[in-house]
Amino acid sequence: MSSAHLSFAPLHQAQAFLEQNPDIELFELFILDSNGVPRGKLLHRDELLALYESGRPLPSTILGLTINGDDVENSGLVWDVGDIDCRAYPISGSLQRMPWRLIPTAAVQISMHPQEGMPATIADPRYLLSQVIDALQADGYYPVMAAELEFYLLDAQRDSQGRPQPARDADGGRPGATQVYGLRELEQIEPFLADLYSACKSQGIPARTAISEYAPGQVEITLQHRTDALQAMDEAVRYKRLVKGVAHKHGMQACFMAKPFAELAGSGMHMHVSLADSEGHNLFASEAADGTPLLRHAVGGMLDTLLDSLLMFCPNANSYRRFQSNSYAPLAATWGVDNRTVSLRIPGGPAFSRHIEHRICGADANPYLAAAAILAGIHRGIREQCDPGAPVAGNGYAQASELLPTDWLTTLRTLEASTWARQAFGDEFLRVYLAVKRAEYRQFMGEVGEQDWRWYIHQA
Repeated sequence: MSSAHLSFAPLHQAQAFLEQNPDIELFELFILDSNGVPRGKLLHRDELLALYESGRPLPSTILGLTINGDDVENSGLVWDVGDIDCRAYPISGSLQRMPWRLIPTAAVQISMHPQEGMPATIADPRYLLSQVIDALQADGYYPVMAAELEFYLLDAQRDSQGRPQPARDADGGRPGATQVYGLRELEQIEPFLADLYSACKSQGIPARTAISEYAPGQVEITLQHRTDALQAMDEAVRYKRLVKGVAHKHGMQACFMAKPFAELAGSGMHMHVSLADSEGHNLFASEAADGTPLLRHAVGGMLDTLLDSLLMFCPNANSYRRFQSNSYAPLAATWGVDNRTVSLRIPGGPAFSRHIEHRICGADANPYLAAAAILAGIHRGIREQCDPGAPVAGNGYAQASELLPTDWLTTLRTLEASTWARQAFGDEFLRVYLAVKRAEYRQFMGEVGEQDWRWYIHQA
């Protein structure tokens, strides 16, 4: 097992960083698990070079945990292998200062080695994406991607009923009304945005446009597209960590839940994708608004595989609360040209910029797994020349004939039964991922909470 696209950081990056940052005392090494949760260790300064020279052993269970950090015994990464140590190595360019930490600290992202990291390598989301990219490149297609993430800025303190509440504005008040595209709303969080853009600039993360979104305290910041899709998702991962860290520094909590408030808009992660040739030319470029035949085959493949991969786009019970009519969240396997009521949108613009905006993922999705599912669907569409049908014009909500599932268990079972997914992602990855998701489903459904009491305690 190997991946031509996967490479690790050279030793000189660490040596240069130590020389340029003599004040840094601690190094947080982290790996992203299937839920998008960063897990790892805190190293002292004198341990950094050894990490770059020979990697760092991590227990196999680190990539087989539930979102709450519990072992999943039937994942195959616990007792079956004796919780064996698996070796991980640093990702090039990921060693960066963490400006919000009190103790001078830097972070370095790691990934499992294709051979030395076994058996945990099979469950490493970043490694899975690298394999999907390799398969596309072997056929002459080079994916170009970008992510745009929505999130809420919440107060670190809950309200009098113990519920989350929007963070205070710079003037001390709380945003109480939806002012989509409001400029005053952005001005009120200027101290946070200033620190966030500064941190992104220092880390080379291409944060661009900031938008006040469809609910009080909801923000979206776009990331610039990258010709290396793996780099684009690396930056999305580090960007989320930056947002959370800078928000914490400002006494706030950045929330990437798909639907934190029943009455307010959900948060999505829109993924932008196109394919280039080996010289960087956009293979979707066309004066036609619906792009080239290759673009339409890509759309067809994504639509054909949407249900099979929905669990990777919407991985949690809360994810499905976001799917509501007239909410700018998609409801059906649809596509259209410059239409925000469909799942797959072809934005307008000049011919050279033609691409697909995938609007299905919640902000809680793991960027690596979401990108892997998108690109694998595209690859199928190209190989099988899938026909997406006619694009939707007008209100896609009103024209949806078959709605997407709105419950977690259905999508879990659909992925489990998918022949395509096993071919695209491998039996070993799916064994671990599905074991984790089944364990989380049982835990979630076994928990009795406020809604149960409110609905049933007097009536049942």
